[in-house]
Amino acid sequence: MLNKSIKAVLTLLILGSFSQIKAQDRVPFDQGKKYILADVVLTNKISFNDQTVVTFAGLERGQEITVPGEQISNAIKKLGKLGLFDEISFYINRIQNDSIYLDLEINELPKLGNVKFVGIKKNKTEALIKDNGLTKSKVVNENLITTTKNYIENKYKKDGYYNTKVNINVVKDTSTVNQVNMVVNVDKGEKIKIAAIDFVGNEKLSDKTLRKAMKDTKEKSFFRILKASKFIKAKYKTDLEKVIASYKEKGYRDARILSDSITYNKDKNALSIKINVEEGNKYYFGNIKFLGNTVYSDQFLGRILSVKKGETYNGVLLEKRIADKSKPDGEDITNLYQNNGYLFSTINAVETKTVNDTIDFEIRVTEGPLAYFNKITVVGNDKTNDRVIYRELRTKPGEKYSKELLVRTIREIGQLGFFDPEAINPDFKHVDAAAGTVDIEYQLVEKGSSQIELQGGYGGGGFIGTLGLSFNNFSARNMLNKDAYKPLPMGDGQKVSLRLQGSTYFQTYSVSFSEPWFGQKKPVQFSSSISYSKQFLNNYITQKVDKEKSFNILTLSVGLAKRLTVPDDYFVLSQSVSYQHYDLNNYNTGLFTFGNGASRNLAYTVGLSRSNKGVNPIFPTYGSEFSLSAKLTPPYSLLNGIDYAALGDKEEYKLKNTVDRSNQVDANGNTVNIGDYIDAAGNKVFTYQDAAADPAKVDQKKFNWLEYYKIKFKADWYTKVYGKLVLRTLTEFGFLGAYNQDRGVVPFERFYVGGDGLANYSMDGRETIQLRGYPNNSLTPINSAGEQIGATVYNKFSLEMRYPITLKASASIYALAFLEAGSSYENFKSYNPFALNRSAGVGLRVFMPAFGLLGIDFAKGFDALPGETKPNGWETHFIIGQQF
Repeated sequence: MLNKSIKAVLTLLILGSFSQIKAQDRVPFDQGKKYILADVVLTNKISFNDQTVVTFAGLERGQEITVPGEQISNAIKKLGKLGLFDEISFYINRIQNDSIYLDLEINELPKLGNVKFVGIKKNKTEALIKDNGLTKSKVVNENLITTTKNYIENKYKKDGYYNTKVNINVVKDTSTVNQVNMVVNVDKGEKIKIAAIDFVGNEKLSDKTLRKAMKDTKEKSFFRILKASKFIKAKYKTDLEKVIASYKEKGYRDARILSDSITYNKDKNALSIKINVEEGNKYYFGNIKFLGNTVYSDQFLGRILSVKKGETYNGVLLEKRIADKSKPDGEDITNLYQNNGYLFSTINAVETKTVNDTIDFEIRVTEGPLAYFNKITVVGNDKTNDRVIYRELRTKPGEKYSKELLVRTIREIGQLGFFDPEAINPDFKHVDAAAGTVDIEYQLVEKGSSQIELQGGYGGGGFIGTLGLSFNNFSARNMLNKDAYKPLPMGDGQKVSLRLQGSTYFQTYSVSFSEPWFGQKKPVQFSSSISYSKQFLNNYITQKVDKEKSFNILTLSVGLAKRLTVPDDYFVLSQSVSYQHYDLNNYNTGLFTFGNGASRNLAYTVGLSRSNKGVNPIFPTYGSEFSLSAKLTPPYSLLNGIDYAALGDKEEYKLKNTVDRSNQVDANGNTVNIGDYIDAAGNKVFTYQDAAADPAKVDQKKFNWLEYYKIKFKADWYTKVYGKLVLRTLTEFGFLGAYNQDRGVVPFERFYVGGDGLANYSMDGRETIQLRGYPNNSLTPINSAGEQIGATVYNKFSLEMRYPITLKASASIYALAFLEAGSSYENFKSYNPFALNRSAGVGLRVFMPAFGLLGIDFAKGFDALPGETKPNGWETHFIIGQQF
């Protein structure tokens, strides 16, 4: 038995196969001999269980090991990979016969306590801690310190602080065991800008043209707003390639950069860049031949290539016509083949001959076999049922492969609103060229789709409270399944919305339901809603509410919307029927021509729309949306026999209704008094004496059943300008008309222009049109008493430049700048599409799945409000709950 105090250290290199004995004493052992591992004992105290550490090392009692040998070497590797320990050493404690006893000495790395940043603002530290994973109890090792240092330096260098220095100090926390605090000192230095970008050797293209080609490397300029001047090495290298591309677009195929130099002026804290170019000669396209194509003719491919002999050589254009990598749905030859099943096709342009300044090309096509979709799967949908997703897929098993259908499927899934559109990934799980099949797995990331609206505010002379709940992925079929309530039955793609809004002068209650696949077989959307509003007249001077003056509105609607196949399946035909009952009780305002009585509004709405907006419904980057709708009521004036011209002229009314009326009788045989007005059926409507005493009775009868038609048009385009910068172009037009001009246009269903465009509590059919830079509804016609009466015609034009700050599933944020112009008109005779109120401004939008869209706009109105002479000036608008 060997003395326990005598130990020998066995230091084994990771690659090694030799041992080094420590100090004078040593335990004799036979190198290369196999021993039975009797035990492994940890000699110092750590926070982990001893046996757990030995197990992670891959060592077990009773196993056969060689000393030194592979088992001990692998044990050190495994423990090292955990990133929890350093200085891992094995010692031989003793050897007894063929059994060996080992001691394991390891030092446990300290855990992270507090993190303090010095040199940057506190509101920036939270993001840095999150990005670097500097959470409490995180193991602090050299790798963590190095990666944190590099991340922070690179982050600020990207923002133009090229001299950023980061120093990280680790201080032992004496108040606890094995814990350290981290102090991160950040010295950003001054932001480095680019003072000058100069070119040498360029004669054909100017310095200005070449600088413009450099999209991310710009000279500092007082007038530059959208692109800051900063130097990022990786982007600079890419911009050098774009300089050459600009030459290739102009025919200079051989252009190249001979050298470039970057000089730092410490005194000015700025860089100067000098780029030496060689332009070469200008070239032209010669003969272009197609080889290997059997599916499409030379003439057909030539029309898509659209490059003619004798045209200036344009290498960038040629590449895009063959395969436009910037547009997944581009009209190029590669997409032509891939949209028709030829997944394995390749198309290459090869220069075959250059004579003087003319280049001949061969477009070599390898068509390959047809490919078919095989296994199509979806993963990542934890709440949404599979059938809701699969019914939107355009890629069906057994059908011919099409890249176009693949891109369309991504869009349709994104438009559902249940998944993060930026994270949709069609993974080609298995591609079998021999069998001509491809398996695709759509990888999805589910996001919250329900929204809550809970807000309070002061407006119109009182406090307004709102509670709204919107469940956008509801499941009606599971309403009786108690196990499905988590907290509500979800997953079938239906939408249920509940909204309550009230104050001292109104209450509104509404419920709506929609099913996007009514009948579950075709994309036919069924929708229905019911709402009730009770309003009281509010005195804006005294701020008091008179509850004896009320206006009650009941609204019912039901509709169907069907996706069409002709002209293409982006078109949707929608139809709906709605009924509104208006009950006025002493409710006299400038809006209505009568204050007592009731009106009824039975209308049929038909609309045709086409939308192919990009994948993300919150931030589309391409596509458009067009809609044309007509809302129509029955032509009652053609059926009821009332002379509305006489109703409109009291003297003519008196003349027509007081002569030769004494012997007339109504439908029941009763004698009608002189001056009574009877309809075509012989029924007494009212007397002239009544009308003279209260002319509003005439208008009340006139609008007993509302008669009108309402036409609306909207066109919305999205164009990617550069990178993530997107231009939205919008135009709108609306017109409210009357079948019978003697009856006139109804006081309901009118347009109110100006302000944030948020729909208010009024449910009389009015539409609020956003035009920022002016107070809400301020660009609306008024009567002689200065009261708003609504418009029958409006138009609006808008240009909006958008840039995304983040498009994460948890929150999508984008900034915008806009120009707008629009106006409204009392009637079509006064309509002038060029007499517009103009505005401009900037804004910010934040979309969170739980709360919908929130935003703020700062806009300046350049024109005067109706009745005023000075431009309106600046307005601040808060956007709450509007859709995209």
